Amino acid sequence: MRTLICGSFAYDHIMVFEDRFKNHILPDKVHMLNVSFLVPKMRREFGGCAGNIAYGLKLLGGDPLPMGTVGEDFGPYAAWMDECGIDRSHVTEVEGTFTAQAFIVTDLDDNQISAFHPGAMTFSNRNKVSDAADVGLGIVSPDGRDGMIEHAEQFHAARIPFIFDPGQGLPLFDADLLRKLIGQATWLAANDYEWEMIAERTGMTVEEALGQLEAVVITRGKDGSTIHTRDGRLDIPVVAVEDCEDPTGCGDAYRAGLLYGLANGLDWQTTGRIASLMGAIKIAQDGTQNHRFTMEQFHSRYRDEFGTDF
Repeated sequence: MRTLICGSFAYDHIMVFEDRFKNHILPDKVHMLNVSFLVPKMRREFGGCAGNIAYGLKLLGGDPLPMGTVGEDFGPYAAWMDECGIDRSHVTEVEGTFTAQAFIVTDLDDNQISAFHPGAMTFSNRNKVSDAADVGLGIVSPDGRDGMIEHAEQFHAARIPFIFDPGQGLPLFDADLLRKLIGQATWLAANDYEWEMIAERTGMTVEEALGQLEAVVITRGKDGSTIHTRDGRLDIPVVAVEDCEDPTGCGDAYRAGLLYGLANGLDWQTTGRIASLMGAIKIAQDGTQNHRFTMEQFHSRYRDEFGTDF
């Protein structure tokens, strides 16, 4: 089953300031702030929700079809996708733009200063769900506002089941629009903070959401995740890791696991555990697309963690 993954592509520029911001910012001068931080090392990672989710699903042996808009600087990312065997026939280049870019500077206290340039992502509505053939499953992940709205409508109109994953896009939607998007979706995925924002903004409880959705999936970091269905609540255990290198992209890895389970008709307990293991494998590596495994290794790790297989 082909899985259409609507979302962003981005370059993540990650830098470490080998000092503390507080030593260089004068509290009484913040109204005229003018600081510069020397960052001797920088990593540029391939990122964005569509790219990350497609990468994870491909590792699992799925058939991802990412859909997004990129800029004229996408060449290195395109070469990486080709190397990974990921179909980019619905990755559209927008002339005169940059691919979305995140610039993140972290100090020795793990404080962060970030800037994000959406670039070509703003034009994500140029792509249409109907442009993709033989799609049986989808996800609307964080992207340009108009693209998220239109892709949800298009999935719904085509009767293609899909996950609505608002993520960082939540501030873009008011209560009425959130309710509409949830009503169009088949499943909702959010972390615990995002779910609280959704509940507060819409006044919706999990039980009320399940009146429209088949499942509400809520991730809780080190406390695992919870999958609410009409048949009840499932608590999915977290998979422990020795070294937490980089949490960035863990949510996308988890969603790749969800899509794999849904595409293969697995039960929610198994699907949630696959997703949990995907997040653990990702968190042990820097960057969002640097983790690797074979399916034999994944099955072995799954058996070790859960005492069974799928």
